[in-house]
Amino acid sequence: MTNRRFHRFVGIAMLAPLIAWTLTGAVFLLQPGYGAAYEMLALRTYPLTAPVALTVQSDWREIRYLKSVLGDHLLVRRDQTWEHLDPQTLATLALPEKAMQMALVADAISVNPLRYGEVLQVIDDKFLTSNGVEINLDWDSLSLRQYGNDTRWIDRLYRVHYLQWTGIKLLDKILGVFGLLLLIFISYTGFRLILNSRTAS
Repeated sequence: MTNRRFHRFVGIAMLAPLIAWTLTGAVFLLQPGYGAAYEMLALRTYPLTAPVALTVQSDWREIRYLKSVLGDHLLVRRDQTWEHLDPQTLATLALPEKAMQMALVADAISVNPLRYGEVLQVIDDKFLTSNGVEINLDWDSLSLRQYGNDTRWIDRLYRVHYLQWTGIKLLDKILGVFGLLLLIFISYTGFRLILNSRTAS
């Protein structure tokens, strides 16, 4: 096989990956819909209605005291770990029943009903909304994370762009290295063809 035919063959083989890299790269550059897809869903808080008196412990690194639709919450960070405490007894506050968790999440998403809709059900500690958004509640830090259909599509494009095609880490790396070698080779043979054509003329 001549250099020209081999260059053409490799170029055709690389056409689909190059188009995929170009299109996904454009999405990452322009970031359409990123704002909603990666919106930080915050807990809805309310003004405190009474003075707060706490006995601070020596191993507390950070304190957050807030009020939600469920009442008052005391969040304490020890080193890198958050702990949810009862403000009165300072005992660990257990995760409440599902109905109360749903009330907490429903109150948080009420600020943006167009995106989230309403909480429909809880499956494996994940709250599913009527608009297809999945919400996770971290009770220890009292934080929320949302994951919608748009987020899923962007994550799929990310995997395409970074050659995570099979889901098998080692195989994806091998394919990625092989693709880069082909890209280098096609650039080299193309450069050689240009030089040869100039020499011939």
